[in-house]
Amino acid sequence: MFYGLASGAIHADGFEIDQVLADIETLNRAAFEGTYEVTAVSFHAFAHLTDRYTLLPHGASMGDRYGPLLVATKAFTARPGAGQLKGRRIGIPGRLTSAYLALQLFDPDFEAVVLPFDQIQHAVLDGRVDAGLLIHEGQLTYGAEGLVKIVDLGEWWFEHTNGLPLPLGGNIIRRNLPEATRATVSQLLHDSIAHALSHREEAVKYAQQFGRGLGESDTDRFVGMYVNGLTLDYGQRGRAALSQFFTEAFDRGLIPAIPPDVRRS
Repeated sequence: MFYGLASGAIHADGFEIDQVLADIETLNRAAFEGTYEVTAVSFHAFAHLTDRYTLLPHGASMGDRYGPLLVATKAFTARPGAGQLKGRRIGIPGRLTSAYLALQLFDPDFEAVVLPFDQIQHAVLDGRVDAGLLIHEGQLTYGAEGLVKIVDLGEWWFEHTNGLPLPLGGNIIRRNLPEATRATVSQLLHDSIAHALSHREEAVKYAQQFGRGLGESDTDRFVGMYVNGLTLDYGQRGRAALSQFFTEAFDRGLIPAIPPDVRRS
């Protein structure tokens, strides 16, 4: 997403940009402190941050019939709302992640164990947890590590909503910045994403350095999953997905309010 800006192809005239690399739960927590003027966060976290940040229209990651994976060492049945997760210790990548919120919507009756996202596979394999909720590269590598899929939350959400993508993360900006500044930053992000999508090969090579061991083909596949047309702009379908996600979470008491940036559908 940030290749255009990071490479200098998109000029941020009048702005000094310091690109901070951190896992999503770290960024979620930092947003509660107002650490960054602009940051990526989980949509789950954003629902708790609307007093100080507003949602930008560019930079969303959504799982379009794929998403966070619940995995284990042995297969077991899990149906939405059936209570089949009851009594199971499940490793999650953070309580503010959209993956955790989506699993709660699927079936809330489980014991959550917070772990760094890149240690969840190991925790499942060594028996510290009964199952793990995988985000990032683990979605592609779990099979080779000896794990089996229990449920793909993106597949479930697609069927549950009659074809909507699963909202996972987006970019937000401080509300106290001048409106003109917010508009300019929004355009810069749009242009950076557009540049990356139109220079895909170069952008993927840039992204591979952050891929934690993924080869070029898997990096290309993973980037394509979460940086695409919905990233450039939510569009009607993306906005409908976000509205549905927040509405269901609010109706179940899982978030404090539906963000004012998102209208109830």
